Amino acid sequence: MAWLGAELNRHIYAYHVLDAPTIPDADYDRMFRELQQLEAAHPEAVSQDTPTSRVGAAPIPEFKQVTHTVPMLSLNNAFSPEDVENFDKAVRKGLAAEQVDYASELKFDGLAISLRYEDGVFVQAATRGDGATGEDVTVNIRTVRSIPLRLRGDAVPRLLEVRGEVLMFKADFAKLNARQRDAGQKEFANPRNAAAGSLRQLDSRITAARNLRFFSYGVGALEGADLPESHAALLDWLGALGLPVSNERAVVAGAAGMLGYYASVGKRRAGLPYEIDGVVYKANRLEYQRQLGFVSRAPRFAMAHKFPAEEALTEVQGIDVQVGRTGAITPVARLAPVFVGGVTVENATLHNEGEVRRKDIRIGDTVIVRRAGDVIPEVVSFVPERRPANAREFVMPTACPVCGSPIVRLEDEAIARCSGGWTHCSAQKKGGLMHFVSRRAIDVEGLGDQLIEQMVDKGVIHTAADLYALDQDKLSSLDRMAAKSAQNVIAALEKSKDTTLARFIYALGIRNVGESTAKALAQYFGNLDALLHAASWEGGIQLLEVADVGPIVARSIADFLTDPQNAELVAQLRAQLRWKEGAHVMKAVGALAGKTFVLTGTLPTLSRDAAAALIEAAGGKVSGSVSKKTSYVVAGEDAGSKLTKAQELGIAILDETALQELLAGAGAASPTEE
Repeated sequence: MAWLGAELNRHIYAYHVLDAPTIPDADYDRMFRELQQLEAAHPEAVSQDTPTSRVGAAPIPEFKQVTHTVPMLSLNNAFSPEDVENFDKAVRKGLAAEQVDYASELKFDGLAISLRYEDGVFVQAATRGDGATGEDVTVNIRTVRSIPLRLRGDAVPRLLEVRGEVLMFKADFAKLNARQRDAGQKEFANPRNAAAGSLRQLDSRITAARNLRFFSYGVGALEGADLPESHAALLDWLGALGLPVSNERAVVAGAAGMLGYYASVGKRRAGLPYEIDGVVYKANRLEYQRQLGFVSRAPRFAMAHKFPAEEALTEVQGIDVQVGRTGAITPVARLAPVFVGGVTVENATLHNEGEVRRKDIRIGDTVIVRRAGDVIPEVVSFVPERRPANAREFVMPTACPVCGSPIVRLEDEAIARCSGGWTHCSAQKKGGLMHFVSRRAIDVEGLGDQLIEQMVDKGVIHTAADLYALDQDKLSSLDRMAAKSAQNVIAALEKSKDTTLARFIYALGIRNVGESTAKALAQYFGNLDALLHAASWEGGIQLLEVADVGPIVARSIADFLTDPQNAELVAQLRAQLRWKEGAHVMKAVGALAGKTFVLTGTLPTLSRDAAAALIEAAGGKVSGSVSKKTSYVVAGEDAGSKLTKAQELGIAILDETALQELLAGAGAASPTEE
């Protein structure tokens, strides 16, 4: 029993902390079952750190209260560069020092926890509570597999209280909410709520079923060991004891170093596998921390630098619908203005009618609005206790608000659409034209959304082909369009005539045909005539031979290209644009044919477009997401969740040098426009 317990704990540490599994799951499960059987036969010999305690136990009546040996204090917050500079000034003044080094780390968006170890064995866990007293969540914490039940090494302290954060990774949060939906149960609003709710379950078996994680970031009480000289060394020591410690940390100099770390983390924030709401700065030398001490309920030596809030509460004042370029009808919540994610938000997407019903969002509700980075703001959920008696349900219109055509929804689709098409619906026409001139399509520089809207509204253009009939007189007649600006647009249109077949296919805006599929079609058919011929076949049977093309995509391509008005538009554009055509090759060629690559992070010398071009020139395919079908992930600096997922799936990871070597072996040519 002792040997099995030690071996299982060693494998748990390798899998959940080091992310480096040491045995197959089946072998682990066999050992686990054997230990369970032995413990059932010999309950008097069950060890306090047995890994079988991680599966949870029967419900407890309530959580007991725990008084913290050393209080768990809060941090003062910084929201601006000036706040950080003032913090640095105060620290330097308190220490009479010209410059101070700061340990800088992430501020996890989870639940603060204190873990107590006696002679290296885990004995108790408590929440922060009011700082002096918290809740005893020992039974639930035992189910968190990244937390060791026995510390590693021989020289363990007699007493160690570890402070840290319990959290749920984004991927685990998505899986949990999927299970909640499938079971018809309420979804969690965000990973922090999910982690907190999971840890406060009276039935620890529920906690065990949810994949919680833990990162340690400090120490409370300590007996039988000496603290290192710095906070950075303290975290290294905790890691050596087997406690999970984030690698996303650095020691920086002064205010400039702190602000540089904040900016660096901010750029990578969206790609991290977990949620954070800021960074934390601490005077790195522990002697400095002792000298500075505390004020009120917060330390003088530390500060949290918060990111702009990604979630906020506001009121739904109305729900309208928008019409997209493919006719998709999207409900949009009109909100009382609220500052979230660094900007003032007045509108937020509700995705589709089914989503509105599932989340039960009504006009008049107080809702949680979320915005992360450049992501379009969305309504996460409503606040039930704030729902007014006169809250009104959303009613999907039956006619397009732009052109009046009927709104229809096919049985196998979640999205309702305007049936008018681009010929009747100006919203679809504008969206299609904006897509046509975009950078990754035909790429007409200087032809922005406002100019296209104005030209459509005034009847100057009706189709993409009309763009190439524009002259200086027509453009100069538009608002805010001087002669020089008109000349620039005409020059950009002329330049755009030299393109590629892949760009042209993508620019047409065919439903379900993205950039990758457009490239696959161009590579497979080689020329437009071959593609048009395939689309004319009943059901687009030949289209199904193309990588990335399934029955739905094939149907979309065939429907679009065989529509008489679309066929006329394609013919008109073909007369204006130029691209190099080749033979119908029938299959992808090149040494990397059949290989799928995903690019993530910043490569030392190659842009993503250039790297993608090299891969495709050798017959490979570049995808935007990692799956079991991915052959290689090419990872550069600041690689994020895609790299993490690739490691979890055991996919081969390449850096730029390895990619170049692979391409050299494949005989790839130099990168070109496509």
